[in-house]
Amino acid sequence: MGRPLDGLRVVEGSAFVAAPSGGMTLAQLGADVIRFDALGGGIDHQRWPLTDDGVSLYWNGLNKGKRSLAVNLRDPEAQELLAELIAGAGNFLTNFPAGGWMSYEALSQRRKDLVMVAITGSHDGTSAVDYTVNCAVGYPAATGFADDQRPINNVVPAWDLMCGQMAAVGLLAADRQRAHTGQGSLVSLALADVALATVGMLGNLAEAQINGTERQPIGNDLYGAYGTDFATGDDRRVMVVAISPKQWRGLQAATETTEAVAALAVSLGVDFSDEGQRFLAREDLRTVFGPWFEARTLSEAAETLDAHGVCWGPYRTFAQLPQEDPRCSTANPLFANLDQPGVGQHLVPGSPLAFAGVERGAAIAPRLGQHTEQILAEDLGLESAAIGGLIDRGVVATDR
Repeated sequence: MGRPLDGLRVVEGSAFVAAPSGGMTLAQLGADVIRFDALGGGIDHQRWPLTDDGVSLYWNGLNKGKRSLAVNLRDPEAQELLAELIAGAGNFLTNFPAGGWMSYEALSQRRKDLVMVAITGSHDGTSAVDYTVNCAVGYPAATGFADDQRPINNVVPAWDLMCGQMAAVGLLAADRQRAHTGQGSLVSLALADVALATVGMLGNLAEAQINGTERQPIGNDLYGAYGTDFATGDDRRVMVVAISPKQWRGLQAATETTEAVAALAVSLGVDFSDEGQRFLAREDLRTVFGPWFEARTLSEAAETLDAHGVCWGPYRTFAQLPQEDPRCSTANPLFANLDQPGVGQHLVPGSPLAFAGVERGAAIAPRLGQHTEQILAEDLGLESAAIGGLIDRGVVATDR
């Protein structure tokens, strides 16, 4: 079977995380995604982490499966080529400022049914990035431990990644609408709106407005239910979550604390079948469960927890992940061992979406400008002499 988005062509003008991750999501599902960059690479082409040879693992990680076109973005001739390329594809994803030749108004003159997804920082067009959005919406103030009131940022650019997925959904929704109506669309997506919508949908905004409360940092505990971390006897840590009744019973059985937990409930006058009561009594419960973990190694604890169906996970570093977790290996169909030019062989993920009978689409990233000549010839129909002239004049560049 072919991949779900075979036949869909998308031009991507982007930098950093949101738009590139959205384009990569589409590419992993079969879309032909052409990313254009400035000559020598855009502002994210050398972003950390880098190899010892200065190759950006970050850039490679976010551009797998795409075709790369390198152009002089300030050159009117290059702008004309890109506008024609976008019109031919019919789909444009960008987080560049959507003005001038790159505006929907200008591009849609070339193709009336153009679909364009334009990512901005805030809905009013002002600048914002993941870290400036994250700090403003409340989560860093509720992250960390109660005895240290400094706000703590999440090292995962979660809003960027969510924005990228929303951009992919928006493009597919507009493409479907076009199929039904014949009309194109300009889809605007603000990074800040992605975060603000999340604060609303998870009840955090209503909690502050309706209850008049301020969420406090609670370390690694799970708010409103029972979930916390424990140290094992070999200086590892595990996260244990017991939300459902089955998980709660399994945790007690695994740690041989059923009677002790029942006695604690009586002494406190609470009903531990209520997950909220388990949350409120979490420090008392830690004294019941904690000694069991401290008396065992991670391996010993894992065997017993798994045998009782406990929901848990070990804390790991990035280095420990592929060494210890079989999910992070080619035993998982998500991954393939691929040889990335300039980097070497390593685990490369395809799409997390698993369609029956369809490969995941793991692929390497292109070299900057690797497909310049192919795109000019096959997608824009230029003759070799014209392509050579563009290269000689510095309008475009290849990877050579």
